[in-house]
Amino acid sequence: MTTFRPKFITFDCHGTLINFQMAEAARDLYGARMSEQKMLQFIADFSAYRLDEVIADWKPYAEVVHNALSRTCKRNGIDFKDEDAQMVYERVPTWGPHPDVPAGLAKVAKEIPLVILSNAMNSQIMSNVEKLGAPFHAVYTAEQVGAYKPHFRAFEYLLDMLGCGPEDILHCSSSFRYDLMSAHDLGIKNKVWVNRGHEPANPYYGYTEIAGISELPGVVGL
Repeated sequence: MTTFRPKFITFDCHGTLINFQMAEAARDLYGARMSEQKMLQFIADFSAYRLDEVIADWKPYAEVVHNALSRTCKRNGIDFKDEDAQMVYERVPTWGPHPDVPAGLAKVAKEIPLVILSNAMNSQIMSNVEKLGAPFHAVYTAEQVGAYKPHFRAFEYLLDMLGCGPEDILHCSSSFRYDLMSAHDLGIKNKVWVNRGHEPANPYYGYTEIAGISELPGVVGL
């Protein structure tokens, strides 16, 4: 991996580059109504239901958030309001990068084109990307693809648009379930797992582990 220089480095955005604050939004809405133990369960359920929503047929991300939050509230005995989901959705483009991201990206961008593949809407993603502090060759969204990760179709769209094969890219994500498992199955051998604490390590999928994007230049010999 230290000698591999890909044609492109491709990234998951929300969670990997952007500090994706769904848990904090849930706390702001419902934290005063439940114990810390119940809040942690609520956050875990909300995460699981978002994944369940995106593996179904494509729908606008506002509906993903709405449906996932509604189902989470039902499971946890909390009253749900449509405006709660709208508030969470409207927060997404306001979130900025993890502290380790801008400098690491800027260093790599001088040598290798950067690309984002995001489970995002066209109308929201560029507000996040502008906060990353580095130029991107391309930004592809689930809205453009008509499918969310972990659907293979998202990665196939990425490769088609870049005009390259799985062997030509290095894919970087903090999530196995959304990104790295699918990347593995599609033959993307060069992968980086950014350990943000979202999921446990899973060496079967073959990756280089880093603690933050500040370590990414070293992975590609910069």
